[in-house]
Amino acid sequence: IVGTLLLVELEAKQSWFKDFFQDWFCNKIVVTTPEGETISFPCYKWLNSKKPVVSLRNDKATLKKEETNGTLLNQREQELEFRHVLIYVLIEYIRQHWDSDEFFGYQFLNGTNPMAIRCWRTKLPDNFPVTDDMVKSSLGGSCLQKEIQEGNIFLCDYKRLSGFEGNTINNKKQSLTAPLCLLYSTPEKKLIPIAIQLNQKPGVENPIFLPSDSEWDWLLAKTFVRSAGFHEHELNVHLLQTHLLAEVFSLATMRNLPSAHPLFKLLIPHTLYTFQINVMARNLLISDDGVFKKYTAIGHDNAVNTFLPDSFSTLTYSSLCLPDNIKERGLENIPNYYYRDDGLKLWDIIHKYRVLTFYYKSDADVKGDPELQNWIWEIFVYGFLRKESTGMSSFLHLMENVKYKNFVQMCTFDFGGWMPNLPTTLRLPPPKKKGESTLETFFQTLPDVSTTVHGLAVLFLLSKKASDHVGKLRDLCINTQYMLENNCCKHVMTELWSPGLWS
Repeated sequence: IVGTLLLVELEAKQSWFKDFFQDWFCNKIVVTTPEGETISFPCYKWLNSKKPVVSLRNDKATLKKEETNGTLLNQREQELEFRHVLIYVLIEYIRQHWDSDEFFGYQFLNGTNPMAIRCWRTKLPDNFPVTDDMVKSSLGGSCLQKEIQEGNIFLCDYKRLSGFEGNTINNKKQSLTAPLCLLYSTPEKKLIPIAIQLNQKPGVENPIFLPSDSEWDWLLAKTFVRSAGFHEHELNVHLLQTHLLAEVFSLATMRNLPSAHPLFKLLIPHTLYTFQINVMARNLLISDDGVFKKYTAIGHDNAVNTFLPDSFSTLTYSSLCLPDNIKERGLENIPNYYYRDDGLKLWDIIHKYRVLTFYYKSDADVKGDPELQNWIWEIFVYGFLRKESTGMSSFLHLMENVKYKNFVQMCTFDFGGWMPNLPTTLRLPPPKKKGESTLETFFQTLPDVSTTVHGLAVLFLLSKKASDHVGKLRDLCINTQYMLENNCCKHVMTELWSPGLWS
């Protein structure tokens, strides 16, 4: 070292998308000079793609008026300047890659709704007449039936959106399709689309689009799929399965469990804003004059009166349980499914965090608790409308099932902040013939500026996290110290903070 050591520059190198989220939290850098002096350079921040390079100064506190070195003064000002900049690095990545087949397929596994596709091991549906000749080039010369038998073919079917007439926005009729999308897991472990049909009824005016078609035909077909994905995610997965179901459990908790009940103490931190945000959703999102009426292709009436009831009619308790859901869709072995890999680790932690077994020693104890039975019965009667098909009736008696599950996805704005990747509506109908789509027709199909701005604002709001959300294990315990002293959940805490858990 020549001269005085002023700054240490630290760089975290990133490479390709698979390493995109490998952030590093650095506490400090300690430097020993040739003279034997030890100098500490505190960092206390994340190094990632948002801020891959940071300049660190030593740990001496200094007022700005005392800053005499120009380099240090400049570093001081740049540090504050950066903190005032909002950077959504994933949006920038999506802006650059949203139109690629690889990233399109990636989003079915790790995007806003990683629960939409299923492995297809039988003959394709009759209304989706994909032939070997259509997909042979995408399969590397292999045949479709062979890849189906080997478990490499996946299907996403948005049939729930079929039959809806598009909403009218700014005096312009909108378009909503019910596409079928066929995907292939390649030997390189990439999931790519190989065929798209934009409506459920096959025919001359409903062609099957292929990667070999023109650039704009194929991109437009994928964009219609992404728009359908927006509606399925926001209405079914987000609104119904997250917010409205959480309200069922929250209301039953308030009505049937006294504050002294262990299940009340366990669940109450999770209900903090449930009623408030659901009232806001009813008033602002799905009301007669709300967001879905003004800015989405499905509109208010279709969403509330038809789509949500249809979604509810197929809901089962097992579909809400991640291991059962993944197994039912045949996604146990598909590579690069990080939602599954991380989700099952969290599920296992929740499964092991059996606080209630401290109070219920057997199924008889569950059956013998009138408050708990009233809680479950009200959920079954008013939440699941006494439908035996939901599987909730078996929930009444088994201690194994007395647990609460909820996965909340906060990444909507990350993936939807670049509007063409998750459009809330599309203005032109899907092409009826191949070879007629152009850059101009693509832009004419995308939502207008006003709809885009309002749609992005809503996605941003829906992705915000409460500043005092439940995020610490101590908030989940009935009494942390009491539980630790009785070894009720000590092993879970130890495992949760294990360095190798998330490797």
